[in-house]
Amino acid sequence: MGIAGFPGSGKTTIFNALTGLHADVGLGTSSAASKPNLGVLKVPDARVDALAAIYSPKKTTYAEMTFVDFPDPPTTGGRLDERVLTQMREADALAHVVRAFDDPAQPAPDARRDLESFKTELVVADLAMVERRLERLKREKGKEREKELLEKISASLESEREIRHLGLSREDEASLAGFQFLTLKPRLTVLNVNEDAVAQPAPATVEEFVTQEGLALVVVSGKVEMELADLEPQDRRSFEMELGLSESARDRFIRASYALLNLMSFLTAGEDEVRAWTIRRGEVAQGAAGKIHSDIARGFIRAEVIPYAAFIEHRSEARCREAGKLRLEGKEYVVADGDIVHFRFNV
Repeated sequence: MGIAGFPGSGKTTIFNALTGLHADVGLGTSSAASKPNLGVLKVPDARVDALAAIYSPKKTTYAEMTFVDFPDPPTTGGRLDERVLTQMREADALAHVVRAFDDPAQPAPDARRDLESFKTELVVADLAMVERRLERLKREKGKEREKELLEKISASLESEREIRHLGLSREDEASLAGFQFLTLKPRLTVLNVNEDAVAQPAPATVEEFVTQEGLALVVVSGKVEMELADLEPQDRRSFEMELGLSESARDRFIRASYALLNLMSFLTAGEDEVRAWTIRRGEVAQGAAGKIHSDIARGFIRAEVIPYAAFIEHRSEARCREAGKLRLEGKEYVVADGDIVHFRFNV
């Protein structure tokens, strides 16, 4: 997940709050011209906690998300330069941090303007890439399909319509993977607000834009989250409740990110390890097996599946089997979120 935004939006503050790291923040800091900040976050999962309490395993492993905080341009007040745009292309999805908080060092915030400007920069960057490729294709033969697709994309971008909205087929998206188009990436809007607005709905102008553009939205206060990050869990929860928050910004951010990327987790459980494995929704059993090891997918025989709710009800694999809650599934079984799976294989 790439965390992007204009200088002064508080994106590094958000990054620190999510990851627990302490990267330099603020306009004009030494980090502005440095490499991206990188952090890995264990994804909180109550199901993993519950299974670990039952098994007392030697090892408990949560799913992980990697966050990248892209550096600001070297000049204060700059927009998104070519270096930053290139780094953003490496991310699976983008979290666009938008300033909606007061800052004496900056002009009054205008979230709607920044949303529109950010979109424009992504569109212009993608259009430039498409135009360069189309120019080269004029000298190449046998690439008619690619040329036709890129011309369609060019027309869309010229009308300020992002590639995400074209409804491209999986085949077309696969053929475009090498371009790493910015406007094809899933995007989460992170509205960074004042402390007193953290439990309030986003402004109507922001809601209108994200709805129109089909974007996910999370409202947070980076300043508050930085303060919360240093508290003990119990104190943190009390503070969140005082602010009117039903759950932490980190949990809301992660849930929104998983939905954005169409991700979910299946589980493996035993005395050695309880573990969450991240897969895309719609993944079949053989593909899920490959997440653990390619040999398991190659020698797949069957999957023994227990729904999480059934396991919690019966508290053991043996009792689930007796109650008829353990199913045998083949390689084309579509894995459900929270399935506890044991793979049988032979190589």
